[in-house]
Amino acid sequence: MGNGNVNLQELNSIRECASSHQTQAAKLNDFANKCNDPQIKQMFSQASKQASQAAQKLTQML
Repeated sequence: MGNGNVNLQELNSIRECASSHQTQAAKLNDFANKCNDPQIKQMFSQASKQASQAAQKLTQML
């Protein structure tokens, strides 16, 4: 996509969204590490991975 296709406001929104996803990934990973139940641990781990991947995709757009 490249940042030539977006204005400054859109660029800042993408950065904010990527940052939010990174924060979510870290929190979900922390929850997973504190879980004793294997199913819930897996659920949090998967959600953390998805949030991290979303952050990476958004960052690549910049």
